[in-house]
Order: sequence, then C-alpha cells, then structure tokens
Amino acid sequence: MPLAIIPMNSVAQSEIYRTVDKHGNVVFTDTPPASGVSSETVDMQPVNTAAPPPTIPPREPPKEKEEASSATVSITAPANESTIPMGPGNFEVAASVTPALGVKQKLQLMMDGEPQGEPQGSRNWALTNVFRGQHDLTVQLLNADGEVVTTSEPVRVYVQRPSVINNPAINPGAAAPGGPARPLAR
Repeated sequence: MPLAIIPMNSVAQSEIYRTVDKHGNVVFTDTPPASGVSSETVDMQPVNTAAPPPTIPPREPPKEKEEASSATVSITAPANESTIPMGPGNFEVAASVTPALGVKQKLQLMMDGEPQGEPQGSRNWALTNVFRGQHDLTVQLLNADGEVVTTSEPVRVYVQRPSVINNPAINPGAAAPGGPARPLAR
C-alpha cells in the first residue's frame, strides 16, 4: 500500500494542465501539452495527509487469567442423570478441582442456578430436604475477590420424594398400594 501512495503523492504535487482538444473535450493531464496547444496550469490544493496512529502492542493477559484458564472443576458424585431414591431428599455432592484449590480460592455449589450455602474450601456438600423433581447442579471456582473463575459442567439429578397426593392415609382419593385409584368423596 505505501508504494501506491507514493506515486499518488508525486502526481498530486506535480503540475496539472488543462487543455481542450479539437472536439471540445476538456482534458486534465500531468504531461505538458505539445507546443502550440493552448493550456493552462491548474492550481491544486495541497494533498491532505495524516500520519497513521502509533502501533499499540497487544496487552498481555494478567497471570491470574492464565492460571484460571487451566483450572478445571468437575462434579464427581452424584453421576449425571442419577436418581436419588425415595426418601427425605438427602444426598451428598462431591467435586474435584485441578490444580488443587489455592489458599484464597473457594468453591460454591449451585443448584438450579441458586447458591447452596456459603462458598467453602471443602469439595463436599451434604444436601438435605431437597424437593422432589429434576435439579441441575454445578460447582463454581471462586477467586479471592469472590469472582467466578470457572464452572463445572452441569450434573442433572432426579429426586424422588413421597407425595401427599399418592398417600391413601392422607389423601383418601389416592390409590391403595397395588390397587386402582379411588375417586375422592364429595
């Protein structure tokens, strides 16, 4: 590109001649006309040029970010798509961190996008009284400022819990064990 600019600058700064040919066409040229041809010199405005902005070297990412990109967190228990059997909805979650947690780093367990307890240095959590249904678990690695460095892949669990709807002792319209559903008394 600089080579293309140099000839343009030299053309723009040389003399420009205006002539009219025998057919009445106006011609602008940088070549002086032949002798005997009437011409006039065109006064050109100076070429508007500007120096390019200085080159700014790319920033080096902070070392903490480099370390963060190499950190991984994963949930080791329960396995993805696990079913927590019928009961009070209690189960444990375990995670692994590579490399090992730093002095000021913490882990935060998330269930369905909501934090479960406070961030902690331990890689294990005991969940109690979890509602029945589908739940997505993730573990976040937090730096000293409480910012998320990385997050584990989600693990989905299905919690089974006793239901009042299906308990004939509480709900007279519920099915008896092994029997058909009974209509509710009105």
